[in-house]
Amino acid sequence: MPAWLTVILIILAVLVVVLGVLMFVGNKLRKKQEAQQVQIDESKQVISMLIIDKKRMKLKEANLPKIVVEQTPRYLRNSKLPIVKAKVGPKIMTLIADAKIFDQIPVKAEVKAEVSGMYIVGIKSVRGGKLVVEPKKKGIKRLMGRFNKSK
Repeated sequence: MPAWLTVILIILAVLVVVLGVLMFVGNKLRKKQEAQQVQIDESKQVISMLIIDKKRMKLKEANLPKIVVEQTPRYLRNSKLPIVKAKVGPKIMTLIADAKIFDQIPVKAEVKAEVSGMYIVGIKSVRGGKLVVEPKKKGIKRLMGRFNKSK
């Protein structure tokens, strides 16, 4: 058997093993995520709140409770999360929004949101109007918008 054929067979065998491991790990993570989603859906409740500010911030800079920072895995502590500061009743709270709905949340407006613990899962309604989602710019327009904001 030629040497190049042996090398190709070894590379294919390694790729098949890696693909199998990735499928196994992916299925395990998917099942864990589905279980967490069921818990979130069971415990969510609709709360009226006034959105003060929203930003993508690092976990440590967001003024979240110390226990939340401690329970977060180390590799996620420096990643930026969608953080929302809202007035819920008389209290001003820092909440984490779902990445899917973060762009829909209006600033300085009263909304009825589905909240599970300190996690905003969805938005039911906005007082005094409809949910307005700004269309995302694609390609070169998005890059030009970034440069214009910094000036």
